[in-house]
Amino acid sequence: MFIEPSLSGERRGWIEVICGSMFSGKTEELIRRLKRVKIANLKVEIFKPAIDVRYDENNVVSHDANAIQSTPIDNSQTILLLAQDVDVVGIDEAQFFDDQIMNVCQTLALRGIRVIVAGLDMDYKGQPFGQMPNLLSIADYITKLHAICVRCGHIANVSYRKTAEGGQVLLGEKDTYEPRCWKCFAEGADAKQII
Repeated sequence: MFIEPSLSGERRGWIEVICGSMFSGKTEELIRRLKRVKIANLKVEIFKPAIDVRYDENNVVSHDANAIQSTPIDNSQTILLLAQDVDVVGIDEAQFFDDQIMNVCQTLALRGIRVIVAGLDMDYKGQPFGQMPNLLSIADYITKLHAICVRCGHIANVSYRKTAEGGQVLLGEKDTYEPRCWKCFAEGADAKQII
């Protein structure tokens, strides 16, 4: 994709959303797109929620240990302040941001910026997660990725939580979550109470 000038000569921005379950490659795809943008010598700013310190306090890091430099922030409005004179903005773990993230992404796109957002579309209960439904509704492009179910090998849609602790937000990795298809998710003890 490229930033296409309008008839008036102004750049046009858009919003891309990469979504799916844990271990589906969302962050990997975000990093891949952002590295290609950097190769094209476009100005890029990358953001992640400050609460996500699983692999690194500052960098966006995939489960496969690929990384790209980012700025951790507590509030989505900060993106508007820090994303000055850029061509592309990358945002990881969008489900953890506040209810202004949709407006922030729309404002950036209206400024002519390509916005690439990655996040979980569903929580561990298989329910829409945070602001992701709103971001999906305004996205110009959507990429839904799937993991592989660790129980049966089919396409996995849900991040099954292996522990009963915590609320909706519980940062974790393979020790806490595993990707499951809907059938294997429903067979889990916790899921039977949910469905």
